[in-house]
Amino acid sequence: MEAKKTEKADLNKKSGLLFNIGLLVSMCLVVLAFEWKNYDEGDLVDLGQVQDDFEDLLEIPPTEQPPPPPPKIQQPEIIEVPDEEEIEEEIEVDLDVEITEEKVIEDIIVEEAPEEEVAEEVFMIVEDPATPPGGYEAFYKYVADKLKYPAQARRMGIEGKVYVQFVVDKDGTLTEVQAVKGIGAGCDEEAVRVIQGAPKWSPPKQRGKPVKQRIILPITFKLG
Repeated sequence: MEAKKTEKADLNKKSGLLFNIGLLVSMCLVVLAFEWKNYDEGDLVDLGQVQDDFEDLLEIPPTEQPPPPPPKIQQPEIIEVPDEEEIEEEIEVDLDVEITEEKVIEDIIVEEAPEEEVAEEVFMIVEDPATPPGGYEAFYKYVADKLKYPAQARRMGIEGKVYVQFVVDKDGTLTEVQAVKGIGAGCDEEAVRVIQGAPKWSPPKQRGKPVKQRIILPITFKLG
């Protein structure tokens, strides 16, 4: 007589599920075996629980140094000198130089330097200017009387003014006469000749003292 099995007791129906469960468990065991780490129990200490006492262990050397010891004051040595002790020493001087001639010191003669000639200043404008004798009207009359019209200038019909410059000296003499602007044809030379022969002027004065003054006058040449 065959034994009858119920459908609930049939294990073949759950064989696939059991196989998968066994495979998953085996794989978990393999992974766990590879990932499992074993640490030897040693002197490992949790650094987070260690108390930091390094600052207490370090000794900071002092920065202030003690002052140097004061220098030793040496007391002066007192030497006793005996009273009224005379020290006599003979000093011998050996002179090897023979003096045969008497040296005569010559007198030093200092020559006086020649005085430099200082050029006197010539003024253009002074407090008391030089004036011709009788005034300028008399002077121009003198020039007209003494002036001779050059023949060359007369032939060429030259007319105009010749400006003559001269210096009235301290004594009133007319010096350094020259024509600074002329018209030529002998007129410049004639004007200079007339001024050179003019009489002395009254000397110019600056602060009451006679000085030199430079003057420029026009001499007119006109025909007819």
